[in-house]
Amino acid sequence: MKLNATQILEQIIATGASDLHLCVGAPPYIRVKTVLKPMENMPVLTIDDLEYFLSQIVDTQQREILEINKELDFSVALGNKARFRVNAFFQKGYPALAMRYIPMHVPTLAELNLPPYIANLCNIKQGLILVVGPTGHGKSTTLAAMIDQINGSRSEHIVTIEDPIEYVFTNKLSLINQREMYLDSHSWDVSLKSALRQDPNVVLIGEMRDAETIAAVLQIAESGHLVFATLHTNSAAQSVERIIASFPNEKQNEVRSQLAQVIEVVISQRLIPSPSKGVLPALEILLATDAVKNLVREGKGFMLDNIISTSSQLGMVSLERSLAMMVNRGEVEFLEAIKYAPRGAEFKRLVDSKFQKE
Repeated sequence: MKLNATQILEQIIATGASDLHLCVGAPPYIRVKTVLKPMENMPVLTIDDLEYFLSQIVDTQQREILEINKELDFSVALGNKARFRVNAFFQKGYPALAMRYIPMHVPTLAELNLPPYIANLCNIKQGLILVVGPTGHGKSTTLAAMIDQINGSRSEHIVTIEDPIEYVFTNKLSLINQREMYLDSHSWDVSLKSALRQDPNVVLIGEMRDAETIAAVLQIAESGHLVFATLHTNSAAQSVERIIASFPNEKQNEVRSQLAQVIEVVISQRLIPSPSKGVLPALEILLATDAVKNLVREGKGFMLDNIISTSSQLGMVSLERSLAMMVNRGEVEFLEAIKYAPRGAEFKRLVDSKFQKE
């Protein structure tokens, strides 16, 4: 049976899956509500199956890049139904694919079950807003919803630099230019430097990958723009430490000062399985108060967790508190939520005793 790409991708949409994985020696796997499982009634894939599937979604130039680099990021559109972010790579000498489903509709903050105060954060006019968390926990989707909130509420020039483009925006009150790496620009370094010459108000950076990208992000934010970016880190405190540690020792004091000047918000996100709502976001929120900026400047990022835990009256939220609120509302099971709580004892203290199950 030929592995028809269109039919497979339509099945992904129909089953409500978020991801598709294809590799030689296993049937296609999908992720549904965070659970990975094999697709029903599908055969174990051969090298010919993978090669045929690849031939339907990559062009000659992309195939050459994949053969040289052994991995390739790109996107695929399924007509006007959906887009898929694709990472093609090799394992055991054979090609493999990981594909993330991206709806054509940019979800609203409410549709993502994000709290109303996230919309308020979109009113910030300049500085750096980070959305962080592990892979597959909705960072890109949250960022897209925040960008579209700005798009629908005020007139700005928004420039995105992505690898690849994920959600496709429609201009509302704002003008949005989306740039895809290697399609619209040859390098992150050049595209980030060019962004300042494109008269932006808001800049979205798909991911802060290295010291050069981070330095450019800080420069853009420092020059009076609002910058959104992501990091693969587990908490606000870890995000600050990761940014600083990306630079040589002799530059770290300068970077601490820069980061303290521009940082506005760090949102650390997890998607938690919910019996009633599929998945729900649990959020840690760090707001850059004067105390937070001082800790960043002084290299005391390890104290940020304590600031978050003791500053709920200022709008900050610890991940433990966010998880506990979801359990106390009956939206998430206690035993599921505790898996995601970095400090289990603090989480238990915040959960109503009637929901606790050992």
